[in-house]
Amino acid sequence: MRINEHVVRTGAAWTAVAATGPYLTLKLLWLTGHPVGSDSPGEMDRLWLVNLLTFGMDAIAVALALAFARPWGRRAPAGLVAFPMWVATGLLGTILIALPLYLLSVLVLGPERGGPDDKGIGDWVFLVVYGGFAVQGLALLTAFALYARQRWAGLLRERIGDLPDSPTLTVQRVLACVAALLAAGVAAVRSYWALGGTAGLPRDMAEARSRGVAVMDGVAAVMAVAAAAALLVLVFRIRPGRRVLGPLLVVWTAAGSLFGWGGWQLVAFGVTTTRVTELRTAVPGLTPLVQSAQVVASVLVLAVGAMALTEWGARRRAAAVESRG
Repeated sequence: MRINEHVVRTGAAWTAVAATGPYLTLKLLWLTGHPVGSDSPGEMDRLWLVNLLTFGMDAIAVALALAFARPWGRRAPAGLVAFPMWVATGLLGTILIALPLYLLSVLVLGPERGGPDDKGIGDWVFLVVYGGFAVQGLALLTAFALYARQRWAGLLRERIGDLPDSPTLTVQRVLACVAALLAAGVAAVRSYWALGGTAGLPRDMAEARSRGVAVMDGVAAVMAVAAAAALLVLVFRIRPGRRVLGPLLVVWTAAGSLFGWGGWQLVAFGVTTTRVTELRTAVPGLTPLVQSAQVVASVLVLAVGAMALTEWGARRRAAAVESRG
C-alpha cells in the first residue's frame, strides 16, 4: 500500500509540474514582449508586473510539487511547505469549484458576448490557462493530500474533543468570532454582487459585470461562510466525537481561498490602477474594503491555527518524551 501511495503521489506531483508548462510559457512570452494570443500589445505591456507576479506564483507551485515528489520534501520545515500550499489550495481549489459552474452556465445560458476575457485575449488562451489550472489543481492537491497523510497522520486521526484545552483557547475563540463576523460581512456583500447587485462597485466594474465574475463572487461568499463555520466547530469543540479531518479540510481550503483571492485582487487592483486616466477608475468603491476584510479574516484564522497546531505539537512531543521515560 505504501508503494502504491508513493507512486500515486510522485505521479501526481510530476503531473502538476507538467501542467504549469503552458501557463509559464505564455507568461514568459508576454514578459519578453511577445503578446501571443492577444490583439492588444499595449495591454500586455501595462500588465507586465501582474504577469511577473503570476509567473512567480506558478513557479512556487512547481517547487511545492517537487517537494511532494522528492525525499527532501519531508525534511523541509513544516511552515515552509504549509503556508504556500495553504494559499495554493485556496487559489486552485476556488478555480476547481468556479470553473465547472461557469462552464455549466455557458451550456445552459449560452456564451457571453465578448468571450471570457475583456482584454483582447483569444478564447484559446482561456482554455489553455484554465485547463492547465484544473489539471494542476487536481494533481497538486492529490500529491499534497498523500504527503500530509504521511507527515501529519497523527493530527488527521485526532477527534475534535481530543484537541488541547490550553490557556490560549479563550484567545483562539475570540479571534475566531472576530473572523466569523468579518467573513459574514464578506459573504453578504459578495452574495449581493453575485446576484446582480452593483451598489458599492466602481463604475467601470459595474458596467462590465460578467457571468464569470458573478460566479467568483458567489464562490467567495460560500468560502467565507464555510471558513467561519468550520473554524467555530473546531475552537468551540462542537461534536467532540467527530474527527478533526473534515472541519480542518474545510477551513484550510476556504480560508486559503479568502486569503489567496482577496490578497491577489488587492495587489492586482493596485498595480493596474496606479495611473488614473478616467474619473470612473478613480473611485474604487467597496471592493478594496471587501478584499481587505477577506485577508484580515483569513489571517485571523491562520493565527488561530498556528496557536492550536503549536500546542498540539508540544503535547505530542511531551507525550513521546514521557513514553520513553
